[in-house]
Amino acid sequence: VPMLFEYHGDYYESLSLAVARTLFAVRHVTPVFADPEVSRRTGYPDLEALGLDFVHIPVDAHIQALVPYRGEQGSFPYVSAVDVLRGNVPVQKLQDRIVLVGTTAAGLYDQRSVPVQKQYPGVEIHANLIAGILDQDIKQFPAYARGVNIVQIVATGLLLALLLPLLSPVWGTVASGALLAAVLGANFWFWQGQNLVLPLSGVLTLILFLFVLNMSYGFFVERRGKKQIAATFGQYVPPELVDEMNFDPGSYTLEAENREMTVLFSDVRGFTSLSEGLSPHDLSQLMNAYLTAMTTLIHDNRGTIDKYIGDAVMAFWGAPLEDPRHATDAVRTAMAMQERMHAIRHDFRERGWPELHIGVGINTGTMSVGNMGSRFRMAYTVLGDAVNLGSRLEGLTKTYGAAIIVSEATRDQAQDYVYRELDVVRVKGKDRPIAIYEPVSLATEVAPQELELLQLCDQALQAYRAQDWDRARALYTRLNSEDPDTPLYALFLQRIDGFRQAPPGPDWDGVYTYTTK
Repeated sequence: VPMLFEYHGDYYESLSLAVARTLFAVRHVTPVFADPEVSRRTGYPDLEALGLDFVHIPVDAHIQALVPYRGEQGSFPYVSAVDVLRGNVPVQKLQDRIVLVGTTAAGLYDQRSVPVQKQYPGVEIHANLIAGILDQDIKQFPAYARGVNIVQIVATGLLLALLLPLLSPVWGTVASGALLAAVLGANFWFWQGQNLVLPLSGVLTLILFLFVLNMSYGFFVERRGKKQIAATFGQYVPPELVDEMNFDPGSYTLEAENREMTVLFSDVRGFTSLSEGLSPHDLSQLMNAYLTAMTTLIHDNRGTIDKYIGDAVMAFWGAPLEDPRHATDAVRTAMAMQERMHAIRHDFRERGWPELHIGVGINTGTMSVGNMGSRFRMAYTVLGDAVNLGSRLEGLTKTYGAAIIVSEATRDQAQDYVYRELDVVRVKGKDRPIAIYEPVSLATEVAPQELELLQLCDQALQAYRAQDWDRARALYTRLNSEDPDTPLYALFLQRIDGFRQAPPGPDWDGVYTYTTK
């Protein structure tokens, strides 16, 4: 509300100012100016308040005061003018009071629209102002408010712009809510404690805008990231792992890195000759049925498909997500693959297709894993000596007649299974000999007679390495008669007969060296 009005060079005071001046018995209203030095430097208006002796009324550049509304209409007591004229109002009710005479009827056009109410009597506006002057409760809109507004907008904008991209949605919401509460609290403190009115809507709008913008951007980026993850890894890993990667994107990386993992190679034995009798249509259906079954088992055990190489399958465990039981999961998958092949062979017989038998090689070691390739084609794959050894072990399954061959490193980490030691070999391309094993069954499910055969096999292998040919031959002959379906025993009987004719020499270390892949 303006406190002074200028008309033809003269100034006229408002009702509220005139009442307060009369009450304080002050003859003149004194203008209160800002520090001239500050005004000159900043360009702020000079006039800051109107003085009534010891009381100051804060005003803006247009000599307007902010009305300190106590509430809706009726915050001050009303007395009917008719009752006063008729003498129905006790003297004590009006004695020593400031009485404003005005109208409240809507038809008399003294209704105003104010922040606290749509229709508000103009006379009560003056009552609020007079009360504010007496209480010294009139809020001040300081000349530096615009500067404060700019500073808080810039500071808040920079803080949120730097902070929100680094936080998760939950913590971003907490941080935005905390900042919102801090701004509201500081503004309320200035309002209530210092009687200063500082701009609020701009900084609140900025906080809400940046929060919504960040959340929206994060949503679309995350959605795009999820699509990218699904597109990149959907063909390699099961949907459950893709969901885990979407939930925690920081748990994997496409960048190449060295990591201890387990790799599996499987291959159909004699597939070239088997496929010659099939039409292209039947061959396609056979391969689809076989690869689908094998891939399902790999996915069910948290494995990642690396590639299909014709009828061969290459898979690995331990990436893109960490898997502390990667060796156990790989062995479990290989055992399930062999079990599944029994059902597949029955189904293939009914369709008139040839029966398939597979060999599986598994190795555990440090491998390089990541998105590799050329600028024309990339693939998420593994490389390294440990990978090559896994491929060599798959090739040895034909030689030893074993369905699955694992390295010593895999056996040491997959302790849930009982193994038959097959041999110590030096594969092509490797100077260091390695022990190879065939998983027999789960340790909790192995039969007593199976354990007895495994013990006999260990004794036979020790006699073989000690060049005790007679004892070794006797043990392998016994094993071959009790378990004729295991080709391993016939292989060692053949080797023993060869070493009898051409002894390997006293420095022989029991390692069998392979010169071909």
